[in-house]
This record gives sequence, C-alpha cells and structure tokens, in this order.
Amino acid sequence: MSLKEKIKSLLPWPFLYSFRKLRSLSEDLPVLIPFLFNRTKTPTTFIQRLSLIIKCYRISYSVDCPHMENEMIKVMAAIFSLEPDLKGIVVEAGVYKGGSSAKISLAARLAKRELFIFDSFEGLPEHREIHGKNIFGGEAYFPPGSYAGSLEEVNANIRKFGAIEVCEFKKGWFEDTMPLLREPVGVGYLDADLESSTKTCLKYLYPLTVHGGVLLSQDGHLPWIIKLLDNEEFWQKQVGCGKPEMIGLGKEKLVIIKKDRV
Repeated sequence: MSLKEKIKSLLPWPFLYSFRKLRSLSEDLPVLIPFLFNRTKTPTTFIQRLSLIIKCYRISYSVDCPHMENEMIKVMAAIFSLEPDLKGIVVEAGVYKGGSSAKISLAARLAKRELFIFDSFEGLPEHREIHGKNIFGGEAYFPPGSYAGSLEEVNANIRKFGAIEVCEFKKGWFEDTMPLLREPVGVGYLDADLESSTKTCLKYLYPLTVHGGVLLSQDGHLPWIIKLLDNEEFWQKQVGCGKPEMIGLGKEKLVIIKKDRV
C-alpha cells in the first residue's frame, strides 16, 4: 500500500469526502452556477435546481459514485434542454451502485420522462481488451466483473435517494438488451468503460436518439473510447451516419455527442 493510499484509509469518511469535493470545486462551480441561474426549456425553478445539486452531493456521500458532480449536472441540464413536447426517454447504460441512477431519476421525474436503466448487474463482461493509462496519466484498469452492483442494491439506492417510480430496469448484457429497445431516446448517459460495450451502446442508441437529443459518454478520458468516437468508418458502417458533432472529445471525461435538430 502506497503512502497516499495508507493516508486515505486512515481518514474518516466525512473528512475524505469533504477533501474530494473541495478539490473538485473549481471544476464543479463553472457548471453548477449556470445550471442554477439559466432558464431551462423544460420548466424548472431555481429552488428545484438548487435542490437537485444538494441531493447530488448527499447521494455521493452515501453511495460510491466514481463521477464528479459537474458531470451529473451536465446530464441533468441535457434533460432539461429538451423541448417539453419532444418525445424521448432517458437512458443510462452502466450504473454500478446506482448513485448516478438516483441522481438522473430525480431530473427525469421533474421532466416527466422515464429512465431506462441498462446493466448486467454483474459487473463488466468477459473481454480481452488491453487498457493502459487515461489521458490524465491515471491507470485505467477494467477487469471482468469489476464495477458490479446487484439489481437489489441499485434498486434500494434509487428508492432511498431517487425517484424509483420513473425507472425501468433492463437487466442483461448490452448486446442482448439494447437491440430490443424501440422507444425514442432524448438523453442517454453511457458509462460502459469498454470499447466493445460502448460500440454496442452507440450502435443501438444513437439511431433512436431524437433530433435535438444527446448521448453523453462518461469515458472520454480513455484513449480507446476517444479513438472509437473519432472513427468516421465506425459511424458510417456500424451506426449508419456520419460522425456527429461532439463536445469535449479528447479533452474531458464527459463527452457530449449531439444529434442535430431537423
């Protein structure tokens, strides 16, 4: 165990949590402030948006959440940027312990949209992908079975912290469950880690995404995902369209993949 890991193991969770959130405040605030004060196409009040931010921090305190708060707020902002009369569900692919699901479900409820939750609930599938460092220099290690959260655990976390009434669970491997989806997608949040899993998500979700909707990939810091998203041949041959406009590709963990308005 390194000295850094040893210090972390000795710190009480409230202190460690506070340290993490204070350290990320410089990245969170530039997203949180506009979210609070800008008007949304789906009607929401300042108080409702403030409540969502507070609940995000509370959920992260209680549930292991690998993402940052500004990333979840961007997902919520995307949901609220949809026209209220535009049909489209919210999709989450890869949910771990359900912390992100609880957060997104709260925004989906405000927007009067369903949240479809796709996960094996057994962790990552078997694979032979070789991974190295992410673009920030950190180790990227995704062994089969990692990031597992049972359906019961995820369900319990959403019931406690989120809006279970808007959630529909799709249990199984993406390659088995996503081809069955028929509903139009307004916003999709992808946290798949693997190139193969991300391919499956894009292949089946992007064609269903409504014009003006977006997909957001949480894996924009992974070189193999950057290469996939930037691959014109993949988009043409497997998704059936030209490479779409993206925000943050090669620069940020959360990449926004846009579907042009008609």
